[in-house]
Amino acid sequence: MALFRSIGTTLEMIKWEHSVLTLPFGLTGAVLAARGIPNLRTSLWIVVALVAARSAAMAFNRLADVTIDAANPRTNIRALPAGKLSKSFVTWFVVVTSAILILAAYELNPLAFYLSPVALGIVFLYSFTKRFTRWSHVVLGLAMGIAPAAAWVAVRGSLDPRILILTAAVIFWGAGFDILYACQDYDFDRAACVYSVPKAFGIRKALGIARAFHVMTVVLLTWMVVAFGLGKIAIVGVVFVALLLIYEHSLVKHDDLSRVNAAFFTMNGLVSMAFLFFIAGDLLLGR
Repeated sequence: MALFRSIGTTLEMIKWEHSVLTLPFGLTGAVLAARGIPNLRTSLWIVVALVAARSAAMAFNRLADVTIDAANPRTNIRALPAGKLSKSFVTWFVVVTSAILILAAYELNPLAFYLSPVALGIVFLYSFTKRFTRWSHVVLGLAMGIAPAAAWVAVRGSLDPRILILTAAVIFWGAGFDILYACQDYDFDRAACVYSVPKAFGIRKALGIARAFHVMTVVLLTWMVVAFGLGKIAIVGVVFVALLLIYEHSLVKHDDLSRVNAAFFTMNGLVSMAFLFFIAGDLLLGR
């Protein structure tokens, strides 16, 4: 029973269920690279690499933010500040999941292997940026945005500049919804030495910046569809994503943040999964 509790606590620490936010966009990069579904071996190692990278990043973030989380009433119940997991356990978790990422990259191709430490450096960097820049949300977006480019490299063993359009779209998408999420900590950020867009500009303007970022997301996704010569199904996918983002922003008001979690997890999970579905459908059915 103790083992199962530890596993459950660890999965809660890394927000396992939130893998649905980035994994589909990573797999979108893979299906674009393969112009369909990659072979089973490649697909499995890509999934292992993406999950390991996200797990390492989340655990590293919990280590880096343990003092901040302990001081914040919203986060002081997390595993580390609450004493449910030890720092040594979480450190080893970061080491092991990082090693799994590197192993998965090695199994994919030489370029993926050589770039795996760079990917780890990017995803770890985010944990420190909130200490010195209000634009830490963009760095988080970058940590998410490298997923489709990494998946492309995993399939092709090379990098095509066109996949960087999807990377840019994910950067703005991730930064936009992270700004929405950060509005919950506006009062704490003002009192603490934590930088954020809501702290810098206020909640009303922060919501406007998040909307602007998501407009850029739709523009970039449209550009990506054109760049890859995709068809009507992919275009419908972009329209569907745009509608989901409009609804997401309708859930969050400057004077009512009660539905931020629904906007953050439910809607963005649908955005990433829907886009993968439509792009894969276009490649498989639109030929």
